[in-house]
Amino acid sequence: MAEVIRMPKLSDTMTEGVVANWNKKVGDTVKRGEILAEIETDKATMEFESFFNGTLLYIGIEKGKGAPVDAIIAIIGEKGEDVNAILAAEKNKVPEKKEEKVSEKKIETVVAKKEVAKQAPKKITVHSEENGNRIIASPLAKKLADEKGIDIFYVKGSGDHGRVIKRDIDYWNPSKMPPVMEYDISVNKAGEYTDEPVSQMRKIIAKRLSESKFSAPHFYLTMEIDMMNAVSVREKLNAKGETKISFNDMVIRAVAQSLKSHPKVNSSWYGDRIRFNHEINIGVAVAVEEGLLVPVVRNADKKSYAEIGAEVKVFAQKAKDKKLQPTDWEGNTFTISNLGMFGIDEFTAIINPPDSCILAVGGIKDTPVVKDGKIVAGKIMKVTMSCDHRVVDGVTGSAFLQTLKKVLENPASQA
Repeated sequence: MAEVIRMPKLSDTMTEGVVANWNKKVGDTVKRGEILAEIETDKATMEFESFFNGTLLYIGIEKGKGAPVDAIIAIIGEKGEDVNAILAAEKNKVPEKKEEKVSEKKIETVVAKKEVAKQAPKKITVHSEENGNRIIASPLAKKLADEKGIDIFYVKGSGDHGRVIKRDIDYWNPSKMPPVMEYDISVNKAGEYTDEPVSQMRKIIAKRLSESKFSAPHFYLTMEIDMMNAVSVREKLNAKGETKISFNDMVIRAVAQSLKSHPKVNSSWYGDRIRFNHEINIGVAVAVEEGLLVPVVRNADKKSYAEIGAEVKVFAQKAKDKKLQPTDWEGNTFTISNLGMFGIDEFTAIINPPDSCILAVGGIKDTPVVKDGKIVAGKIMKVTMSCDHRVVDGVTGSAFLQTLKKVLENPASQA
């Protein structure tokens, strides 16, 4: 009897996968436990083994193509067995519909949305002062919209003459945005170009970060930290140790130690409840060619600089080789994104769900500082913490950063 092979769900965020490679072709003999294909998920490329013995009768997804989770990707059975009946049944399968009581108000909303969709223009219009469609908004509203990543064009103003004011930004709901308008690409006005299909990883990154940015009310806290003592301690540790310690390793450990004193920052928003995590698992953003991966250093508060450094190096290599496994990236309670090594002084990062905070770390700069009334040389590093205001208040976030500053400016006590 033929066995149907479906696209597996290989991670908690996976909705579809791409077949990176087939290790077998139609007509080949397949044994249980053999690697049938390599599946690219949103975070890694993983080997997919066969659970059946038989002949590969059918391949439903070509190499490099994608399919949603649970779609037929292959069929294994006896040599010469007909698979047309299976494919026909799959094609004619009607998805189950859950019964749902629909209120009159909901029906009206659906009808209204359909009417808006019918009236939506097919070509985008550029609004500016020149074509008479100038957007009127207060300076504060414009500033808030820019900070929250809101396109002020879509915000309906409640002030005089339709002026967009602060409360319009505060209560703006992205679900009320009109349907996405399409650009007219019939004429190539940009000259020569190359289109590349969006990778599965990039699709998920876009989806998750958009959801985070527009659902979690972000606010930002920036603090300067004098890293002069940290530089000295790092030099001493690297002079006598076999494992070279980076400033990023020092930041990870300092964050983990600080979270022990501020459990509210080590928390997650779950709609009807807030989860205060007892373990401190630090997600470390790692850049790869197709986007960003966030492997997790578990129980970071219980590990030394050397242990954290060795773990991060392994994760970085596995990420580049697309060998990370679900256990490597699940369970983060706080995330760090460090761009200091790329010459970035400071930046803001989007919260990595389900975390309530993410710390953006800039580079260390030689900067004059005032100590005891005198100007002396200092090595300043700026950090900016993005906080979910539903969970972490300004005072709570500020207290955490004060502790982090104290730990990093006195690292000898933590070594």
